[in-house]
Amino acid sequence: MSPVQRTVSRTLLVLVAMFAFAFALVPLYDVFCRVTGLNGKVDTTAQALVHEGVDESRYVTVQLVTRSGAGLPWRLEVEQRQLRMHPGQTVEVGFTFVNQGAAEQWGRAVPSVTPSQANRHLRKLSCFCFEEQRLAAGERLALPLVFQLDRDLPAEIHTVTLVYTLYPVASGEIARRAPEAQGGEA
Repeated sequence: MSPVQRTVSRTLLVLVAMFAFAFALVPLYDVFCRVTGLNGKVDTTAQALVHEGVDESRYVTVQLVTRSGAGLPWRLEVEQRQLRMHPGQTVEVGFTFVNQGAAEQWGRAVPSVTPSQANRHLRKLSCFCFEEQRLAAGERLALPLVFQLDRDLPAEIHTVTLVYTLYPVASGEIARRAPEAQGGEA
Protein backbone atom coordinates (compact mmCIF):
# COMPACT_ATOMS: atom_id res chain seq x y z
CA MET A 1 0.00 0.00 0.00
CA SER A 2 1.39 3.38 -0.97
CA PRO A 3 1.83 6.19 1.57
CA VAL A 4 -1.05 8.13 -0.01
CA GLN A 5 -3.44 5.16 0.23
CA ARG A 6 -2.40 4.58 3.83
CA THR A 7 -3.04 8.24 4.68
CA VAL A 8 -6.44 8.20 2.97
CA SER A 9 -7.50 4.97 4.71
CA ARG A 10 -6.37 6.25 8.11
CA THR A 11 -8.17 9.54 7.54
CA LEU A 12 -11.37 7.70 6.62
CA LEU A 13 -11.03 5.48 9.68
CA VAL A 14 -10.62 8.55 11.93
CA LEU A 15 -13.61 10.19 10.24
CA VAL A 16 -15.81 7.13 10.85
CA ALA A 17 -14.62 6.94 14.48
CA MET A 18 -15.38 10.66 15.00
CA PHE A 19 -18.87 10.24 13.52
CA ALA A 20 -19.57 7.22 15.75
CA PHE A 21 -18.34 9.09 18.83
CA ALA A 22 -20.48 12.14 18.00
CA PHE A 23 -23.51 9.91 17.48
CA ALA A 24 -22.92 8.17 20.86
CA LEU A 25 -22.22 11.40 22.73
CA VAL A 26 -25.87 12.23 23.54
CA PRO A 27 -26.68 8.89 25.24
CA LEU A 28 -23.30 8.92 27.00
CA TYR A 29 -23.97 12.43 28.32
CA ASP A 30 -27.42 11.34 29.50
CA VAL A 31 -25.91 8.40 31.42
CA PHE A 32 -23.20 10.66 32.86
CA CYS A 33 -25.84 13.17 34.04
CA ARG A 34 -27.94 10.45 35.66
CA VAL A 35 -24.94 8.99 37.49
CA THR A 36 -23.54 12.31 38.71
CA GLY A 37 -26.82 14.24 39.01
CA LEU A 38 -25.47 16.93 36.68
CA ASN A 39 -28.20 19.25 35.31
CA GLY A 40 -30.68 17.88 37.80
CA LYS A 41 -30.94 14.49 36.13
CA VAL A 42 -31.17 11.79 38.72
CA ASP A 43 -31.68 8.07 38.19
CA THR A 44 -35.14 7.58 39.69
CA THR A 45 -35.82 3.97 38.69
CA ALA A 46 -33.96 2.14 41.43
CA GLN A 47 -34.04 4.97 43.94
CA ALA A 48 -37.81 5.38 43.77
CA LEU A 49 -38.24 1.87 45.13
CA VAL A 50 -36.32 2.63 48.31
CA HIS A 51 -38.60 3.31 51.25
CA GLU A 52 -36.60 4.53 54.18
CA GLY A 53 -37.61 6.19 57.38
CA VAL A 54 -37.85 9.92 57.79
CA ASP A 55 -35.03 11.63 59.69
CA GLU A 56 -37.14 13.82 61.98
CA SER A 57 -34.08 15.04 63.87
CA ARG A 58 -33.33 17.72 61.27
CA TYR A 59 -34.90 19.97 58.68
CA VAL A 60 -33.67 21.02 55.26
CA THR A 61 -34.96 24.16 53.55
CA VAL A 62 -35.80 23.65 49.88
CA GLN A 63 -36.03 26.73 47.68
CA LEU A 64 -37.86 26.46 44.35
CA VAL A 65 -36.91 29.04 41.73
CA THR A 66 -38.43 29.35 38.24
CA ARG A 67 -37.04 31.26 35.26
CA SER A 68 -38.02 31.74 31.63
CA GLY A 69 -35.35 31.39 28.99
CA ALA A 70 -35.15 33.66 25.97
CA GLY A 71 -37.51 32.96 23.09
CA LEU A 72 -40.36 31.34 25.03
CA PRO A 73 -43.34 33.50 26.08
CA TRP A 74 -44.22 31.18 28.96
CA ARG A 75 -44.38 31.65 32.69
CA LEU A 76 -43.70 28.88 35.18
CA GLU A 77 -45.36 29.29 38.56
CA VAL A 78 -44.76 27.22 41.68
CA GLU A 79 -47.20 26.76 44.59
CA GLN A 80 -44.52 27.16 47.25
CA ARG A 81 -41.26 29.00 46.72
CA GLN A 82 -39.75 27.62 49.91
CA LEU A 83 -40.51 24.68 52.18
CA ARG A 84 -38.95 22.86 55.10
CA MET A 85 -38.74 19.11 55.00
CA HIS A 86 -37.10 16.21 56.77
CA PRO A 87 -34.62 14.02 54.86
CA GLY A 88 -36.50 10.90 53.76
CA GLN A 89 -39.83 12.73 53.63
CA THR A 90 -41.76 12.66 50.32
CA VAL A 91 -42.99 16.08 49.21
CA GLU A 92 -45.28 17.10 46.36
CA VAL A 93 -45.22 20.63 44.94
CA GLY A 94 -47.44 21.88 42.13
CA PHE A 95 -46.09 23.80 39.14
CA THR A 96 -48.16 25.61 36.51
CA PHE A 97 -46.98 26.35 32.99
CA VAL A 98 -48.70 29.32 31.30
CA ASN A 99 -48.32 30.17 27.61
CA GLN A 100 -48.60 33.96 27.41
CA GLY A 101 -47.95 33.98 23.67
CA ALA A 102 -50.40 34.23 20.77
CA ALA A 103 -49.51 30.82 19.26
CA GLU A 104 -48.99 27.20 20.23
CA GLN A 105 -45.47 26.53 21.45
CA TRP A 106 -43.33 23.68 22.74
CA GLY A 107 -41.13 24.12 25.79
CA ARG A 108 -39.14 22.22 28.37
CA ALA A 109 -38.18 22.95 31.98
CA VAL A 110 -34.56 22.08 32.73
CA PRO A 111 -33.59 21.81 36.40
CA SER A 112 -30.39 22.52 38.23
CA VAL A 113 -29.60 21.80 41.87
CA THR A 114 -27.47 23.77 44.31
CA PRO A 115 -25.29 22.78 46.07
CA SER A 116 -24.14 20.27 43.47
CA GLN A 117 -23.40 17.56 46.06
CA ALA A 118 -27.13 17.53 46.92
CA ASN A 119 -27.78 16.06 43.43
CA ARG A 120 -26.75 12.62 44.61
CA HIS A 121 -29.30 12.78 47.41
CA LEU A 122 -32.26 14.10 45.41
CA ARG A 123 -34.88 11.55 44.33
CA LYS A 124 -37.38 12.80 41.80
CA LEU A 125 -40.24 10.33 41.99
CA SER A 126 -42.41 12.27 39.52
CA CYS A 127 -41.11 15.20 37.50
CA PHE A 128 -41.86 17.14 34.35
CA CYS A 129 -38.12 17.76 33.97
CA PHE A 130 -36.71 17.32 30.48
CA GLU A 131 -40.13 16.40 29.05
CA GLU A 132 -41.39 18.57 26.23
CA GLN A 133 -44.70 20.30 26.91
CA ARG A 134 -47.05 21.72 24.28
CA LEU A 135 -49.26 24.63 25.19
CA ALA A 136 -51.80 26.43 23.01
CA ALA A 137 -52.00 30.22 23.20
CA GLY A 138 -53.18 31.21 26.68
CA GLU A 139 -53.24 27.61 27.93
CA ARG A 140 -52.32 26.63 31.50
CA LEU A 141 -50.93 23.23 32.49
CA ALA A 142 -50.54 22.10 36.11
CA LEU A 143 -47.97 19.37 36.83
CA PRO A 144 -46.57 18.00 40.08
CA LEU A 145 -43.02 17.52 41.26
CA VAL A 146 -42.76 14.69 43.80
CA PHE A 147 -39.35 14.31 45.41
CA GLN A 148 -37.31 13.28 48.44
CA LEU A 149 -33.95 14.17 49.88
CA ASP A 150 -32.47 10.94 51.17
CA ARG A 151 -31.37 10.44 54.74
CA ASP A 152 -27.69 10.38 53.69
CA LEU A 153 -27.79 14.07 52.75
CA PRO A 154 -24.68 15.53 54.42
CA ALA A 155 -25.47 17.23 57.72
CA GLU A 156 -23.74 20.45 56.61
CA ILE A 157 -26.34 20.97 53.86
CA HIS A 158 -29.16 22.99 55.35
CA THR A 159 -30.55 24.54 52.14
CA VAL A 160 -31.11 22.99 48.71
CA THR A 161 -32.14 25.16 45.77
CA LEU A 162 -33.95 23.70 42.76
CA VAL A 163 -33.99 26.05 39.78
CA TYR A 164 -36.24 25.28 36.81
CA THR A 165 -35.51 27.23 33.62
CA LEU A 166 -37.93 27.17 30.68
CA TYR A 167 -36.46 26.74 27.20
CA PRO A 168 -38.17 26.66 23.82
CA VAL A 169 -38.18 23.41 21.87
CA ALA A 170 -38.39 23.60 18.08
CA SER A 171 -41.35 21.69 16.68
CA GLY A 172 -38.97 20.08 14.18
CA GLU A 173 -36.98 18.60 17.08
CA ILE A 174 -40.17 16.98 18.41
CA ALA A 175 -41.05 15.61 14.97
CA ARG A 176 -37.56 14.11 14.50
CA ARG A 177 -37.82 12.28 17.82
CA ALA A 178 -41.38 11.00 17.28
CA PRO A 179 -40.37 8.07 15.01
CA GLU A 180 -37.71 7.04 17.55
CA ALA A 181 -40.29 6.99 20.33
CA GLN A 182 -42.71 4.89 18.30
CA GLY A 183 -40.14 2.27 17.31
CA GLY A 184 -38.25 2.29 20.60
CA GLU A 185 -38.97 0.82 23.99
CA ALA A 186 -42.37 -0.58 24.87
